[in-house]
Amino acid sequence: MAHVLRAGPATAHPTDRPFALAVRPARQAYLVLHIGFALLPVLAGLDKFFHLLVNWDQYLAPVATNVLGSFSHPFMLLVGVVEIVAGLVVAARPRIGAYVVMLWLCAIIVNLLLCANYYDIALRDFGLALGALALARLSREFDPKPLGF
Repeated sequence: MAHVLRAGPATAHPTDRPFALAVRPARQAYLVLHIGFALLPVLAGLDKFFHLLVNWDQYLAPVATNVLGSFSHPFMLLVGVVEIVAGLVVAARPRIGAYVVMLWLCAIIVNLLLCANYYDIALRDFGLALGALALARLSREFDPKPLGF
């Protein structure tokens, strides 16, 4: 009886290789989204305190500034804290955190649409929300600790 011999990389199964990650595009996509949606909200949240990238207060809708009055800036600092926490939740539990970030981005989109000057940024944030949804869906397969702590 003849046996099939594995003669090296040409006949090896892609997941048998030491660096199987390189041949699993879905796993690569998950890692890129996981790292990105963990780090970037934290950086954006921190910048709400330092304004190194932009003065974030300008993105608060006029309706919100009218309601908040002199508490507009402290509100934006609270927004920064929420973004930091959201990024940390994505880092620890992407299956949950990705949905948190997606919903947060949807709230940001509504705020930007109320500004009437930032439709381009709202469109970009819609794309980011779709990316967060993709991370949530991919994490069902790749998150080793789905819901438990």
